[in-house]
Amino acid sequence: MRPVEGLTRDAFLGGKLSICQPEQGYRAGIDPVLLAAAVPATPGQSVLELGCGVGVASLCLGVRVPGLTLTGVELQPFYAELARGNAHANGIALDIVTADLAALPASLRARDFDHVIANPPYHLRARGSAAPDPGRETALGEATPLALWIETAARRLAPRGWLTLIQRAERMPALLGAMDTRLGGVEILPLEARPGRPAKLVLLRARKGGKSAFRLHSPLILHEGSRHERDGDSYVPAISDVLRRGAALPWPA
Repeated sequence: MRPVEGLTRDAFLGGKLSICQPEQGYRAGIDPVLLAAAVPATPGQSVLELGCGVGVASLCLGVRVPGLTLTGVELQPFYAELARGNAHANGIALDIVTADLAALPASLRARDFDHVIANPPYHLRARGSAAPDPGRETALGEATPLALWIETAARRLAPRGWLTLIQRAERMPALLGAMDTRLGGVEILPLEARPGRPAKLVLLRARKGGKSAFRLHSPLILHEGSRHERDGDSYVPAISDVLRRGAALPWPA
């Protein structure tokens, strides 16, 4: 099926998913795939994604773990409608709620979830320049503080439920500072492009009511070798399994 003008149809998970998304503006890359792969979900559980965009993270998770109850919240109606279409096209049940996470509808506020996942905007708008495309700017430029993302997640999690986030490494102090006292057992997994390079992204896991000590894991390396030396990707086998075959991300024990 060909997308309409201004949209592209892109393969994820080695073709297991076909995703329609804007040709210009915010386009999903590997970040939501890595986020989905890090979620410790099991069949029969419920998952809420805050800021789901076109639905890539939730749909990747749905491919890997059958029998989940998936719900996504998306502020921008255009992206929310694309997410609904992507879910239908891929035969995955995903309920999309068009809403601001700061003002969730009563129907969502009455529910709790085994997992909440999110890929919050990466950039503080006190710094840098806004993206010219409004959809991309909303996705990447922070308007809702990280503290509100964490607060909303904590409220929607069931007892012992898991929060999983992906965020830029430079935002880690703000991310940790925003952690709600209801969330414990915080673990940070840095994602390092190549050995010896500073990590640009981190994955965070926390548990509602968790009591274990904070853990900062050794970085997970994404690419082989110290530099890019050939055409095509050079992902290490475990990451290639995540991106091409929908495998779970190897979270440290």
